Amino acid sequence: NIQGIRVALVAFTKGMSGYGLPEGSENLVNLLYTDYASTYQTIDEAGIKTRLEAVAAQQPDVTIALLHWGSEYNSKVSKTQEQITKLMQEQGVDAIIGTHSHYVQQVSFDPVKGALVAYGLGDLYGDGTNAGTNYSVLLDLEITKDGQTGQVKLTDYSYTPIFLQDETETGGSLRLLRIPQAMAAYEQNAINKVSE
Repeated sequence: NIQGIRVALVAFTKGMSGYGLPEGSENLVNLLYTDYASTYQTIDEAGIKTRLEAVAAQQPDVTIALLHWGSEYNSKVSKTQEQITKLMQEQGVDAIIGTHSHYVQQVSFDPVKGALVAYGLGDLYGDGTNAGTNYSVLLDLEITKDGQTGQVKLTDYSYTPIFLQDETETGGSLRLLRIPQAMAAYEQNAINKVSE
């Protein structure tokens, strides 16, 4: 309950690095695929619906799904990701926030429905060893409650692009930079500015 708005968070993962769940422990992890230990092609529609029905039974105003999905080091959205998005939105999920690809991926927002999908936020604080993995975004969601009707809706979003700068080779440390502020500091020749 956040300032009178009931927010539900539910998490799912595409798999467990090739490992399977022991018999009798199937409900320990919310899985997106039935073939989670191999090819990630068969969406667990029944399992997803069951979990989301349990969430809906709690009567949240807004439901946010946190998904570990997509292919590593790939910026393309897969067909199964699109199918999962459609399924979850039909089950009442308002926002899907994705991770796993290590890249910043597209965000789509339908202001009429109040539905958002952020396919990949990048690595908040990864090692940046692969090209592009030192970029990320911090995502802010705006959720509005109508004072007269009581209706709650995801009404907007914003994001801050960030960059992980590695200065360890020159005796420094890792610095997490908000890109717009870092650019402004560089242009103003500020102390501790980033390099060109």
